[in-house]
Amino acid sequence: MNATSSSSIDATPASDAAFMDRALELAARGVALASPNPMVGAVLVRAGKILGEGFYIYEGVRHAEIIALEAAGESARGATMYVNLEPHCHTGKTPPCTNALIAAGVSRVVVAMKDPNPSVAGRGLKQLREAGMEVAIGVREAEARRLNESFARWIVSKKPLVTLKSALTLDGQLTLPQTKKRTRAAMKDRWITSLESRAEVQLLRHCCDALLTGIGTVLADDPLLTDRTGLPRRRKLLRVVLDSRLRLPLQSRFVRSADGDAVVFTREKEDSLKTRALRRAGVEVVRVPGSGAKPDLAWVIEELGRREILSALLEAGATLNSAALSKGIVDKMRVFFAPKIAGFSATVPARTATPRAASAFRAAQELDNVTMAQFGPDFAIEGYLHDVYRTR
Repeated sequence: MNATSSSSIDATPASDAAFMDRALELAARGVALASPNPMVGAVLVRAGKILGEGFYIYEGVRHAEIIALEAAGESARGATMYVNLEPHCHTGKTPPCTNALIAAGVSRVVVAMKDPNPSVAGRGLKQLREAGMEVAIGVREAEARRLNESFARWIVSKKPLVTLKSALTLDGQLTLPQTKKRTRAAMKDRWITSLESRAEVQLLRHCCDALLTGIGTVLADDPLLTDRTGLPRRRKLLRVVLDSRLRLPLQSRFVRSADGDAVVFTREKEDSLKTRALRRAGVEVVRVPGSGAKPDLAWVIEELGRREILSALLEAGATLNSAALSKGIVDKMRVFFAPKIAGFSATVPARTATPRAASAFRAAQELDNVTMAQFGPDFAIEGYLHDVYRTR
């Protein structure tokens, strides 16, 4: 054994949880910076004192554990390492972190969760135990699983985690009565939710690799579909429009702002005049295989996975929402409710769908792990349709 066990003398469930909270806090600094890899934070502690800490970002190459070990130097011997994800034991862009922990003489490792990668899970922990290290697993596991749920979904299935986000009035409407005026005041009145909710949606976009919508939303709202948080991200938010007949206007803000981040999935021919015009404008046009006029949503999600898109936010209208739910591609839902009544006469209800899609939606399972949060006067309900840590 390369280390003493003195670091575990003052370890308690409370102190383990507190230091793991710090590791999770550090890991979260990798939001939009670590994908397509997981977010990892590490804290090295002895006698209640932090000796070193670090977090992982993709461009930084070095892993969180290595950064923490380097900060501690020789003081790492006999210390406890807290890390939210099982230390990796294989050679990738960097050597195994398990080897570095053993060589540094760390005596105890506290891990929140196993690596969800089926080819790795548990091997790192086994190597540490075989080296004589004390290993604890499961401290703040629920929080750790949530933090890296997109990575887990992708590494297990090679598909992104798809979150359906929607905003509704209390009578279930997706839109408010609208006027033909295009003034600033008139456009402001179209918003269902509050400034606080819309700021939260921007944070949701920032946490995702891609944003999906349908051509109906583009034609109705002319949105930019961008991440406007101003926070750093490694890759641009991939903006995706599903447009079976390629009706996307060349003068839309989506097209005019294309800069290697705009993709349209369509059933139109590869050599059509509209296809060529969009490509000249900087929009990637991808023809979806299959039969019929509508794009195959399952194929689209698989294609995003092939592009190492770990998470996709679906912001669309009733038709695409219903189709996505009926196809079973939605993993998670986030619905914002505003304390407003729109009335049924002049608006489109959220339940609008074909009979077949509506039937599939009614048969869907209930949401699991439901939580609720308030944003200004609005409240949001979040829940899961699938266990993102399993294939399906």
